[in-house]
Amino acid sequence: MREYFFRRLLILFPTIIFATLIVFFIIRLTPGHIIDLMITQHDVAAEEITREKIEAALGLDVPIYIQYFRWMKNIFIHGDLGNSLWKGTSVMEEVLERLPVTFELGLFSLFFALILAFPVGIYSAIRQDTVGDYAGRTIAILGIAVPTFVTGTVVIVVPGIFWGWSPPVEYVAFTENPVENLKMFLFPSLILGMALSAVTMRMTRTMMLEVLRQDYVRTAWAKGLKELTVVRKHALKNALIPVITLIGLQLPVLIGGTVIIESIFVLPGMGLLMLEAINQRDYPIITGLMLFIGLVILVINLVVDLSYGFLDPKVRYK
Repeated sequence: MREYFFRRLLILFPTIIFATLIVFFIIRLTPGHIIDLMITQHDVAAEEITREKIEAALGLDVPIYIQYFRWMKNIFIHGDLGNSLWKGTSVMEEVLERLPVTFELGLFSLFFALILAFPVGIYSAIRQDTVGDYAGRTIAILGIAVPTFVTGTVVIVVPGIFWGWSPPVEYVAFTENPVENLKMFLFPSLILGMALSAVTMRMTRTMMLEVLRQDYVRTAWAKGLKELTVVRKHALKNALIPVITLIGLQLPVLIGGTVIIESIFVLPGMGLLMLEAINQRDYPIITGLMLFIGLVILVINLVVDLSYGFLDPKVRYK
């Protein structure tokens, strides 16, 4: 496993380089240049000399490939992701400041997703074609069919119209007031968790049904073992391997979903920072965030692959 782990770490490097190339060049080729936005917002006369001075001050007066090599040099030599073109603040500081919010939202969302998906998926499998099974499958289909931005908008708007109440949208740090912080994250986490749990629920049910039909499970039933023992010791571990893979594939979607949810519930996390940076064409923040998110996704995939050995002793890493 150690050799496999180090080989995977080596693969991370070229993958990250390729991802940075795509993000760095595509974001600069999108319509709407940051210089035009600055001139428009600050009501500066759009003279050629003024534009050249702004480009030189921001380091945008050289070809794109030179900008890329400068950016990569700062990362590998100084560990610096650059500075915001609008505020002049460090991109690393911006990311680290917003990271706890996104991490908390993602952690709670994953928690709600798993505590809903696993019990319902397992119950639906062992009680196939019962009322509970149909109810669980209906919940899963609704979770897949209804987008998170629709659910989030409904949660914000409908209670306000009919009952004069809406979820809190003023951010309170956990260290300042844990109760208010948890209240603020409750609805966003549930909405994201429902979206993640829907697919996981269906996969858990499908895999449990397949495993419960295996010969070794029938043998366990024939021995007179209790249902809980058969499910927990003989069926669940083998059924979880594809489910863990699916969760690993869903986590990047969860990270991307924070952009929408954070903008709806005004959570000052990395998703909202990304949206603001895209609107302002703040290239260093966009590329820095995408580099960080890409690295997180690759690490998650590595952890998921390594988890197979713990779930199934037959798995061998070469």
